[in-house]
Amino acid sequence: GGMVPVLPGLYVGGAESCSSPEALSAAGVVAVLTVDADEPPAVPGVRAMHVRARDEPGADLLSRLDECAAPARPSARCPPQPGAPLSPVPASAHCPPQPTARLSPLSSRPRHRVNPGFQRQLKLYEAMGCAVDTSSVLYKRYRLEMLSERFSEPQDLPREVFAVDPTTVCQTLNTEVLYRCRKCRRALFRSSSILSHTEGIGPTAFAHKRITDSARLSGNSHEKCTSYFIEPVQWMEPALLGVMEGQLLCPKCTSKLGSFSWRGDQCSCGRWVTPAFQIHKSRVDEVRTLPVGNFQSAKT
Repeated sequence: GGMVPVLPGLYVGGAESCSSPEALSAAGVVAVLTVDADEPPAVPGVRAMHVRARDEPGADLLSRLDECAAPARPSARCPPQPGAPLSPVPASAHCPPQPTARLSPLSSRPRHRVNPGFQRQLKLYEAMGCAVDTSSVLYKRYRLEMLSERFSEPQDLPREVFAVDPTTVCQTLNTEVLYRCRKCRRALFRSSSILSHTEGIGPTAFAHKRITDSARLSGNSHEKCTSYFIEPVQWMEPALLGVMEGQLLCPKCTSKLGSFSWRGDQCSCGRWVTPAFQIHKSRVDEVRTLPVGNFQSAKT
């Protein structure tokens, strides 16, 4: 239950470590970060920050890591050091505090074991450069996965989950690809909304389904994806509320574009994607805006 040194000036310990001003003083600790359901008593002479969260795999700590790491950063942005270990506060491990500013992240577990959900969030945080990037595909997928685990039947989804409807913004020169309904040409989503995934193992991933041997042999070992898996877009909201799965229809001509499932669905490449908001490639056209002199031309 005592404090364990992680890096020079950085300790991790159980919540009971906060109750010993003498131990904190002896270690030279001047700031304490506590992640727990209950706020610990204040310690005179020690700066304190409390993040109210339970030590559970499903707890969202990633969105708070920038705030937690700020006191330990010697500068606004400190890149990860090669070989630096991950700790319960990764930015503190990668960006050690100044010798006079020590941070003690305290875990509620006496043996300082980090739950697997938190470990995954730390790895995502490191992959984003030790800063929460809400535009990152990694962050968007994480946010959707958290929602799929939390809601049995989503009734009220956070507004920030939805990408902006392309028809509600001014169409200016943009390097992003715009995707339109092939039937009515209504703009549906941009390339920044596509959530890429690692390609699956192909037809062999569908062994649980009745697929003939000839059909398996006729396909390549790695089938290409026939659908785009994207983040929800504002025009989808009416279809998503209150149900776990259903069809995705064009908001203008109501032609079928694809489907969604909060439980997940399998891509044609064999990869299982959770949650899944898929648009069939055959139902949309790519539109690229290319500058030509002082003019713009759209290439489909």
